This record gives sequence, structure tokens and C-alpha cells, in this order.
Amino acid sequence: MSYTTNDIQKRVDDYISQFKEGYFSPLSLQARLTEEVGELAREINHRYGEKPKKSTEKDKAIEEELGDIIFVLTCFSNSLDIDLSDAFEQSMGKIETRDKDRWTRKEGGEDDE
Repeated sequence: MSYTTNDIQKRVDDYISQFKEGYFSPLSLQARLTEEVGELAREINHRYGEKPKKSTEKDKAIEEELGDIIFVLTCFSNSLDIDLSDAFEQSMGKIETRDKDRWTRKEGGEDDE
């Protein structure tokens, strides 16, 4: 299934809106995001690094950790009334301008016409 950022934000908001507690505070969401990024780092280290899992540890997919990060980022953006599409567009505009000549382009790329 494919979701737009608007679909993701609405689905998360529909879920969170069921509960009286609502969204966590920005500081709590930041702590939760840090925790989730740490879990992703741990999975990456187990799969690609020099630290294998203990035989008693559950195998968690990198995809699961990325999904958790998307959920927390969406909670963060919803709680602050930030449109993820707008935030992404601002970021890509900055990156595409600032970094356009930073790396070697592949042949047949944008500037090879």
C-alpha cells in the first residue's frame, strides 16, 4: 500500500484522537524520537557492524524501526501543526540548491545534456 504524507498524518491523528491524553509534549516526543533512532542504530550495528545479537535477542527488522521513526515524526509534526509535505519540500529545496554540485554526477544525469 502507498500513502501520501497527508494520508499518514491523518491516520496517525485519527488514532491519537481516540485518547484523552492526545499527543505527548514536544520534549517527550523528542525523547521518544531519540529512543527510536537508537533502536534503528542498534539494528544497523547488529546487521552491518561488528556487534552480533545475543542468541536471546529478538530479531527486529530495520523496516520496523524505520516505521516507528515515521510514526513518532508524524506525531511530532501533527502536535505542532506542521505539514510534512511542506517540511519535506523546504528541506529538499535547500538540499537541491546547497548540494547540487557537491558530488560527482552519474553520466546521463541532469547536467550531462
